[in-house]
Amino acid sequence: MIQFHTNRLQTNTDVIALVEEIQKREPLITVSFKEHVIHLVRRLQEKLGEKKDHKFYLFKVLRTHILPLTNVAFNKSGSRFITGSYDRTCKVWDTASGEELRTLEGHRNVVYAIAFNNPYGDKIATGSFDKTCKLWSTETGKCYHTFRGHSAEIVCLSFNLQSTLLATGSMDTTAKLWDIEKGEEIFTLSGHSAEIIALSFNTTGDRIITGSFDHRVAVWDVDTGRMLHTLMGHRGEISSAQFNWDCSLIVTGSMDKTCMLWNAITGTHIATLIGHSDEILDVCFDYAGQRIATASADGSARVYNAETRKCIAKLEGHGGEISKVCFNPKGNCILTASSDKTARLWDAATGHCLQILEGHTDEIFSCAFNYRGDIIITGSKDNTCRIWH
Repeated sequence: MIQFHTNRLQTNTDVIALVEEIQKREPLITVSFKEHVIHLVRRLQEKLGEKKDHKFYLFKVLRTHILPLTNVAFNKSGSRFITGSYDRTCKVWDTASGEELRTLEGHRNVVYAIAFNNPYGDKIATGSFDKTCKLWSTETGKCYHTFRGHSAEIVCLSFNLQSTLLATGSMDTTAKLWDIEKGEEIFTLSGHSAEIIALSFNTTGDRIITGSFDHRVAVWDVDTGRMLHTLMGHRGEISSAQFNWDCSLIVTGSMDKTCMLWNAITGTHIATLIGHSDEILDVCFDYAGQRIATASADGSARVYNAETRKCIAKLEGHGGEISKVCFNPKGNCILTASSDKTARLWDAATGHCLQILEGHTDEIFSCAFNYRGDIIITGSKDNTCRIWH
């Protein structure tokens, strides 16, 4: 995988000279591939030159379901989003118009975990308290497969980036890998002694991690279903676990108030990121894998440098616990969702609050950027989704 430091790239950098310098160190960049790399770096340069002070305004309030919402998710472009609910359905929405496109019906209990198979977005997976997972067509709403085999509620799921596999995590202490084409179970990942509440594939699709209430995170080989490493060190339930983009690091968040950084290849502990005074509810990497954001029940979020492991910004101002945190695709901005009924935008470098998104009348439990970073969706216990442009 070709890497170069984006901090070397400025809006006035000579892109051709930079690519030629990279080419000297990277034999993978052949003459025929060079033009493509120049094109990609120029696109990156354009991104850097875009306005940083984009203000978001409320575009639409959608009263999505009669019963409470459980989750919201975008497709890659942000043209569609989905909502899961206690009403046993998942609904597909058009972001531009705010119109409901279709309702995915068939589950016999709460639809809790939902996802598009991004970057493609032509399929949707729904995981339910009815112990099944269903795979649907985004365009027609047809149910391709119903995956049966878990003996308790499904609470998390994820597609691999290649869109060939789906993973489900359950309260039955196992995760399962399913073949999307055939609709069959490939492996059951057994080894945890308590509920699995987080799972994530790496970008190359050869590893998956599962986080459990047993205080441990397991790293599994996708091809064999074998457990490769157990990441042990946390003293509380795992709340969140994620790979960075180049698959070299894993970050984990726990109810023990700490976040830990691990070597994804060897499974060794690299660092414990401390500073929060209450449970960590969410963790994430930026897209470059250079920074880590944490969200806590103490009402603050923090940003850490993944290399130095130092806290570089404290995001303080929310009046309640923060359950969700994410970077915008460019990595210069962070979005947080809180029980204080607001979402906030922060400068990722300074921790300065850029904007407060107000209007929800109850706790916000979900927030997301679209791929371009110019649309935000927030989901709340007030049973509405709000689209912000």
